[in-house]
Amino acid sequence: MNVRENTQPMKQAATRPAFLFRHARAFTRDEDGALVIFGVYVFLIILMVAGIGVDLMHFERNRAHLQYTLDRAVLAAADLDNEDAHAVVTDYFQKAGLEEYLSSVTINEGEGFRSVSATAAAEVRTQFMHMTGIDSLMAPAASSAEERVDGIEISLVLDVSGSMGWNNRLPNLQIAARDFIDQMFENTEEGKLSISIIPYATQVSAPQELFDEFNVSQEHNYSRCINFENSEFSDTSMSTGFPYERTMHFNVFHYFEGRDQTPQQLVPVPVCEAAAANEIMVLENDPVVLKAFINNLVANGNTSIDIGMKWGTALIDPDMNPVIQSMIAGGFVDPTFGTRPHAYDNTDALKVIVLMTDGENTDQYFLEDTYRTGDSDVWWNEEEQRYSIYDADRDEYYWPEDDDWEHHPFGDDEDGDAVRLAYSELWAFTSVAENLRENYQPWWEGPGSIWNTWYWGVFDSVPAATKNTRTEAICDAAKSQQVIVFAIGFEAPAAGQAILANCASSPSHFFDVDGLEIADAFAAIASSIRKLRLTQ
Repeated sequence: MNVRENTQPMKQAATRPAFLFRHARAFTRDEDGALVIFGVYVFLIILMVAGIGVDLMHFERNRAHLQYTLDRAVLAAADLDNEDAHAVVTDYFQKAGLEEYLSSVTINEGEGFRSVSATAAAEVRTQFMHMTGIDSLMAPAASSAEERVDGIEISLVLDVSGSMGWNNRLPNLQIAARDFIDQMFENTEEGKLSISIIPYATQVSAPQELFDEFNVSQEHNYSRCINFENSEFSDTSMSTGFPYERTMHFNVFHYFEGRDQTPQQLVPVPVCEAAAANEIMVLENDPVVLKAFINNLVANGNTSIDIGMKWGTALIDPDMNPVIQSMIAGGFVDPTFGTRPHAYDNTDALKVIVLMTDGENTDQYFLEDTYRTGDSDVWWNEEEQRYSIYDADRDEYYWPEDDDWEHHPFGDDEDGDAVRLAYSELWAFTSVAENLRENYQPWWEGPGSIWNTWYWGVFDSVPAATKNTRTEAICDAAKSQQVIVFAIGFEAPAAGQAILANCASSPSHFFDVDGLEIADAFAAIASSIRKLRLTQ
């Protein structure tokens, strides 16, 4: 009994391995079991691929965020409105919490352009790929952006009135302006900068090739200036079809007779200067030529800030383009500037006026219409260098050399020929004051004062107050077109400083300087131009 009871469990234990073996063998022979094993392998593969996908998605998300931040940073930094491009890029990365990943920032900039390139790299830790031995992935980013001004157009409007000959002002101006030219060209891409120089005194003189482009009256051609109407100072442009009135070549104050000079000489210090040295220089890009021009400036005459600004603004107004194209065809302007002046809405163009004066607006003189055209009553004998003056009331001719009256001008029966002078010819060589004193005052018996008839009645003037209003109008017109106006008061009186401060684009664009400080003003302007905001 006991023996049987003890041996039975032993038999059961001995049969279990065989039982399990038989069932396992059966299971392996079963087709369903084989599919389960395959499924496990497939599941493991899918799990691994999915894990890699998750890692890659995580990597791409971080890389895209890094690239997006870098793109935005370099675009903002390339904006010429921003002064410190490197700081802009750094700030973007700091605010995004990515400053540790910024690798490099490269900035290339000059006058009117800036390019910014930057790189970044971020290490992205893997969640699944590390099981294959890849613990991290490196996410790189690189980006470049550029903002470029296709053209910088500058008008230097420079006072060359008589007072600039005092206190070493003109030499100081010349030094400062030459340095300005050098600074601008040294920091500007070749072909991107054009500078016009507009010297002004009582008037502004244009070179023949510029003057011929406009429809100006043809009373004479001894000098080339335009009398602008008040309304024209509210407009930045000049029209080639508009009928402009030429300034007569005359001198009001000096007693001067140029016909008896050897050789004959035009009146000195005329309202419209005849000296080529003080004529406008149009769209020049050669610093050597510009500096030589500045060296030759001459100080003479009164002060007309309004006319200087009118021409300075017109030379950067897009309506001047047909004139520039014509001057290019004539070989007077570099073909590089065929599209200039650029349109005001061209955001790639920068237009700047630098206005300088040592004074304030003074009266501007012009001849009355009666004394502009037609023949005078003055006759001239070139061979004998003698005048004769006809008086209609007497129906006789006064001979100043003999203080006598005759029935013909000197030369009809004498040596030489008597030629009746047009008013334009009379005033070009004989001042108004000299004509009064020598040709009329000795015999005048006409009604009223000889001075009222042959001096004060010959000319009139635009008063300084009107010229101040004109200056304000043309400055406002320029600034309304987003032209940047710098103004320099060079030892100028309070009234002149007030005009300039009002004309400047802002208080920071106005400089009140004395002596050698004018060089500092021009240097500051050159430095500021590249920092200007393009608001077109």
